[in-house]
Amino acid sequence: MATIRSLNEAAPANEEKHPIPQIDLLRFLTCGSVDDGKSTLIGRLLLETGAVYEDQLAALAQDSIRLGTAGKAIDPALLMDGLEDERQQGITIDVAYRYFQTDRRKFISADSPGHEQYTRNMATAASTSQLAIILVDARKGLLSQTRRHSYIASLLGIRHLVLAVNKMDLVDYSQTIFEQICTEYREFVRQLNAPAVRCLPISGLQGDNVTTLSDRMPWFQEQPLLELLEMVEVDSDASHSAFRFPVQRVSRPHAEFRGYCGTVAAGSITIGDPVLVLPGGQTSRVQSIVSFDGDLPSVSAGAAVALTLEDEIDIARGDMLVDPEQPAHFAKEFEANIVWMSPQPLIPQKSYWLKHSTRRTTGEVHSLIYRTDVNTLNRVEVPSLALNETGRCRMRTHAPLAFDPYTVNRQTGSFILVDRVTHETIAAGMIVEPETNQESSSQWGIELQSPKLQFTPSRITSGQRVARFGRPACTLLLTGLSGSGKTTIAFALEERLFALGTAVTVLDGQNLRHGISRELGFSAAERSENLRRAAEIAALFNNSGIVCIAALAAPDESTRKQAQKVIGKERVLHVHLDAPLEVCRQRDLSGRYLAADRGDIRDFPGVTANYESPTDADLVLPTHEWSVEQCVAAIEKRLVSYWNNAGQGTNGTE
Repeated sequence: MATIRSLNEAAPANEEKHPIPQIDLLRFLTCGSVDDGKSTLIGRLLLETGAVYEDQLAALAQDSIRLGTAGKAIDPALLMDGLEDERQQGITIDVAYRYFQTDRRKFISADSPGHEQYTRNMATAASTSQLAIILVDARKGLLSQTRRHSYIASLLGIRHLVLAVNKMDLVDYSQTIFEQICTEYREFVRQLNAPAVRCLPISGLQGDNVTTLSDRMPWFQEQPLLELLEMVEVDSDASHSAFRFPVQRVSRPHAEFRGYCGTVAAGSITIGDPVLVLPGGQTSRVQSIVSFDGDLPSVSAGAAVALTLEDEIDIARGDMLVDPEQPAHFAKEFEANIVWMSPQPLIPQKSYWLKHSTRRTTGEVHSLIYRTDVNTLNRVEVPSLALNETGRCRMRTHAPLAFDPYTVNRQTGSFILVDRVTHETIAAGMIVEPETNQESSSQWGIELQSPKLQFTPSRITSGQRVARFGRPACTLLLTGLSGSGKTTIAFALEERLFALGTAVTVLDGQNLRHGISRELGFSAAERSENLRRAAEIAALFNNSGIVCIAALAAPDESTRKQAQKVIGKERVLHVHLDAPLEVCRQRDLSGRYLAADRGDIRDFPGVTANYESPTDADLVLPTHEWSVEQCVAAIEKRLVSYWNNAGQGTNGTE
């Protein structure tokens, strides 16, 4: 580990002086549930890196004795909890930022509150952080707030998560407890887009494994926390991205100068480079780059400057100068993940102020696609969002925005919603890829392209079809992981029902890809579209009196619900084939699971993507324990019950 010197410690007089090397900066936050030790951990880091002056240490010692929070010892948490209410209650209310450094790196730490009611403060801290330390009390394990903070950190673009299992001194430094918590957490974050997850056993109060490895946990021989923070590689340089310059102000001190002031959000710009103005669409070239220290030949991300252009163009605050070869997306409608921060629930279609970079316009949540359950990461169809809930929505603005996906650029891909009456910030949003918008879920609720289109119903009524076929038509939706037996059971069931005189057909997910879904791949968006097409076809079959067996993976709860709406929920029997992932792997003869393990297949349910098992299926079959014949018999029995309840008989299947 690098040498640590107190910030107020002078260098020896005879020490040879060298030019100070440029070292990078890491922004990180601590988060997790209440009383997991977040403030104590950062306080311990400050103490052991010498970032606390002697007079501060003396005051800290007196405060520790006065409050009695750590017996006769110094309580490091008091370095972070500066508000009197925080000290008296032993909680963190507001985000506290502290700076310290070692020979290897500079750090800005953010201590975020653990109470659920202050989740908005945690999200604020995460929006500028590159790494998150998730604190867990070793005695309590993972809690809802642990999962919520991990999910929000992932949403806000943090790709490095460190699970710090704290208070190991209170569980006798048990390796078993530590490994149990780590296993549970890794299983949870496997569903998040967080490629780097590290787990450490620590004691923030005692200092174990914070800056040096602890002798009390000889079974842990990896890096201590500080060394991990020093060595983790983070890409904090946005200068290699496409040029983005949101205009904050137009400077016109005299008739000979018109400068467009702002901060370079991404990329770099040089005198003479071409720029495109959005939303105007005009193009020009950079004539000069003016800074506080004088004119510059070029600047990159983070520089606050004024740009002048070769042409006279009408540009105002909120406009954006971009690279003409790599322009930003420009639209009034887009999809976004939002964190709801208001006690008042989200009201779709209600007009809010939307602040995006330097632009402000009005906009609304056109529709809420789903809410994310922070404990399971399942997607739940709901009409609204409550305080601290997160979800995916479709946004619609009254003026077009120039934006990038949040995963590409945090500044041009984020926005906030503000109540137009109270001026309260009520939501934070992260824009998702426009391609996902078009392919994944916008097709489910797409409107008619012309209001003049009319639907012509059949002259044959549903009652006449029931009389002809002897029972009402329905769709048997068979879902499950790849290898769970969907195709095998679907065609065996078709054969059984056909032998009994039932008009029946099968829509198999793979077979559809040989025809109507030939152009679709296997991303989450394309799987959603394949299910949508299958649902539309199943509805047509049912309208004609034909029983349809639809066999698809359908890994997302929200798309399954949408499919049931398309078909008609009252005529869908959902049969889930529940086979363990290990069994499905053993059955796989195509090599798809191995390809997914290698990373060759993205968004593969159960491996590189989450599979949301249904909680309300009409029938769940353990296909790893039952034979095909047993499964077919169970489905037939459930189908007969459905027909009997419909009061239409069973067409000889009893």
